Amino acid sequence: MTARTLFVTGTDTEIGKTRIATALLRGLTAAGYTAVGYKPVASGCEDTSEGLRNEDALALAAAGSPGFGYDEINPYAFSPAIAPHIAAAEAGVAIDVDVLNAGHARLATRADWVIVEGAGGWHVPLGPELDFAGWVAARQWPTLLVVGMRLGCVNHALLSGRAIAARTRLVGWVANILPPRQPRLDDNLAWLEANMPGPCLAQVPTDPPVDYAIEPGCWIGRASG
Repeated sequence: MTARTLFVTGTDTEIGKTRIATALLRGLTAAGYTAVGYKPVASGCEDTSEGLRNEDALALAAAGSPGFGYDEINPYAFSPAIAPHIAAAEAGVAIDVDVLNAGHARLATRADWVIVEGAGGWHVPLGPELDFAGWVAARQWPTLLVVGMRLGCVNHALLSGRAIAARTRLVGWVANILPPRQPRLDDNLAWLEANMPGPCLAQVPTDPPVDYAIEPGCWIGRASG
């Protein structure tokens, strides 16, 4: 078994990447696929009796298919809630692209889909010569952009969308509608739909029910690379 992979990035931090990634995982498992989340690098982890644990990685584990260990889903975990390259440097750890690739490969042999969630935005650095953009572009993974709908999002969305499309395949983008509701939300959505370099695949309301899942049929064919 060799999984198909989708990379989920965002216009910023705290804009809903995990919310969308877990919805995708729930949609895939509901459709009968074996699907696993991969949070290769996470900062802001809690020190537990089982080791460092990240809230986003735990959410991915809960939303995906069973049978995958936490360390498989999140190989690099750091305590401080700061940029991952700074957290790694403070911990005396060099994030190794071979470790990132090997972790993905282990998951990909046991699943139909791997949903990889980045940290922050597209160009977040992981070290002096490595960032998420370079890693994902080298793998040519199709990428989904989560746009947090709030003041300033138009600029962030357009810059991110163009940067992704220049280096790999932008599957599309999801409008994650953040509270409080953005003034002129409909106008901003219309502008982005007309000008982004990829389609809007979903508009996610502020308060969906707990079992909300994005229907995979709307994007699964686009992300089959």
